[in-house]
Parts: sequence; C-alpha cells; structure tokens
Amino acid sequence: MKRAEFEHAIRAAASILGTDKLMVIGSQALHATVSDGLPVAAQRSIEVDVVAFDDVEGQLADLIDASIGEASMFHATFGYYAQGVSESTAVLPEGWRDRLVQFETPATNGVVAWCLEVHDLWISKSIANREKDIEFCQALLINETVDKTVLQSRLETVTDLAAELRQVVRQRIDGRS
Repeated sequence: MKRAEFEHAIRAAASILGTDKLMVIGSQALHATVSDGLPVAAQRSIEVDVVAFDDVEGQLADLIDASIGEASMFHATFGYYAQGVSESTAVLPEGWRDRLVQFETPATNGVVAWCLEVHDLWISKSIANREKDIEFCQALLINETVDKTVLQSRLETVTDLAAELRQVVRQRIDGRS
C-alpha cells in the first residue's frame, strides 16, 4: 500500500467512526516511521488494520469492516481497504502504548493515526508467524529499519508466549530463520 492510499484509508475510517484519532496496528503502521523507501514486502498488503479507541465490544470494528472493509464498495473501487480490529488482535511487548507514533499529514485532513512503533510492530508480526509476516520482518531486518538489540529487548517483555515460539522469534532476530 502506498502512502497516499494509507492516508485515504485513514481519512475514510475516521469519517465512518466520527473521530479524528484512531490506531493502526498492522503492517501499514510502518508509514508512521518510514516516509520513503518502504520495502516491497511492506507494500504488498492492501489493508490497514484499524483500531477504534474505546471499542470494548468490537462494534466500531464491525462498522469499519461493513463500510470500507474487504469486499466492500470501497475495496472494489480503490483496490485496498480498512479492516476493523481490536487491540487484542496483536501480541505486543509491554509498554507499547507509550511508544505509539503519531501519523498526521495534510492529506489526513486533521486525522491522527497512532501507529505501532516499528520494533513493536516487528515483534507482533514475528509472533503472528504467518508467511507474509515473516517476509515483512525479514525485509525490515535486511533494510536495517529495525535494531536487533531493541528487538531482543522487546521480545523479553512479551508475556504469555510459548517457549517454542519465543525461540523461533529469537532465531528470526538473529537471521537464522
């Protein structure tokens, strides 16, 4: 997803929610950290994972999905979409909320997207352990978008993670998987 598409999806999601702030927890959160030269693996996704603040029961996530989600008219028209998700969708290191990165440009028309910090994003994607997420993580390591020492430190703060998966993520940080 290109930056202009990301900005458009953010505007659309905020308009539907009637807010000027939301959170992005998926791979497109990288737009808040990297302004130019996103790795190809980071541009493949055609969805923005949007969290509405204070959406305890998931009703606002459902509203996003129904309005501009996958297979919606928005998706058919533009070729990308927003997916409404909850905070619990991603497994994240402790303190991640304090590290959210503000994304606001003239093209967001006053909407602020609070995006996962790149190391928190990497940890979350690596833990998800899907092929597309592994490719994404590898691209960020190759491009030196993330620091291995920071990744190792953040991984240690993730609670309730199976020992086997923790070891896989450690190996991925070291470039061994």
